[in-house]
Amino acid sequence: MTPKSPPKKSRWSWRSQAFRGLIYQLIALGAIALAVWFLAHNTMQNMQVRGIQSGFDFLGQPAGFDIGESPIAFDSARPYWHAFLVGLANTLRVALIGIVLTTLFGTLLGIGRFSHNALVRGLCYAYVEFFRNIPVLLQLLMWYLLMTELLPASYEAWQVGPFFLSKGGFNVPLPLWTAGHAVMLIGLVVGIAAALVYRSRAIRHFEAIGEHRSTVLVPLGIAIGGAVVGWMVGGAPAAFELPHKGEFAIEGGAALTPEFMAVLLGLTMYTSAFVAEVVRAGIQSVSRGQAEAASALGLNRQQEMRLVMLPQALRVIIPPLTNQYLNLTKNSSLAVAIGYPDVVSIANTALNQTGRAVECISIVMLVYLTTSLATSALMNWYNARAAIKER
Repeated sequence: MTPKSPPKKSRWSWRSQAFRGLIYQLIALGAIALAVWFLAHNTMQNMQVRGIQSGFDFLGQPAGFDIGESPIAFDSARPYWHAFLVGLANTLRVALIGIVLTTLFGTLLGIGRFSHNALVRGLCYAYVEFFRNIPVLLQLLMWYLLMTELLPASYEAWQVGPFFLSKGGFNVPLPLWTAGHAVMLIGLVVGIAAALVYRSRAIRHFEAIGEHRSTVLVPLGIAIGGAVVGWMVGGAPAAFELPHKGEFAIEGGAALTPEFMAVLLGLTMYTSAFVAEVVRAGIQSVSRGQAEAASALGLNRQQEMRLVMLPQALRVIIPPLTNQYLNLTKNSSLAVAIGYPDVVSIANTALNQTGRAVECISIVMLVYLTTSLATSALMNWYNARAAIKER
């Protein structure tokens, strides 16, 4: 007599653990949605009772104020949504440049902690302990005061060739845009693509036979070469608008304002100290035997760090490094304290003029939520690529 097989559980039966879990999740999502609806409905009712206007229709109205630093053309007749766009551009400019500078500077500091030179080790250690233990807001104020109090006035600006540094900011030559510059950008994009292809092949070549090819200098040269070729094909435009001393200020060219430089320096110096510790911890997590094996193979100190230690430490470095990128982006909101017109500053001005507090705060929250999620998604993708692949 053949034994009976146990009855199969239906996937949609209450006895199914997966089905019960799905129901519980739907109930939880419904409860959260109900709570959000209740809070939003209650808020709207209270605002109507008090005669407070609500809605995002104000975004189409003229802003009625100027923005001191605008990478996008703006005047007071433009609508509020355009002002928020300028604030977003200013926020992204600080965040993106700050992330690049922080990565480079923090990595050098972290590697410097392993230097055989006691002076270099001591300076790197002192830097980390000094800058990471002072609140970032105080550092922003410190850099702003240095920019506005110690630098000379515009009519006495320090000059080095076509560059001027004064309380009015850092003035540099500005290329006069022509069609040739567009061709140069196309060449740069093509060069970057070619550099990525070369770097990928160089890595596969190294993994296959152990022969090392440059994965930094040669790709960098390919990218720059593409830009140079594009520039030459576009007619080699070389016209610049040069800054010069005016009666009251430096005129012409492009200017980096004291507010922008103070925010960028403050965030970079502060976050670099944390990135340095992340890099140091990542390198220390690699077994000492790896360094000894690299030395036994005849690699010098620089090759050992670049080819053996850092690639293995990268898997430990990336997750906490993502947190530091997020912190830098969110800390840029403190720029409002020194008058830098980021998205928070624009929102404050719009809030004071329109009284739409909930809407303005919601826009700021959406901006930082979006930038943080985008940064996390990009770094998670890179972390997945750098992770150890099981054979």
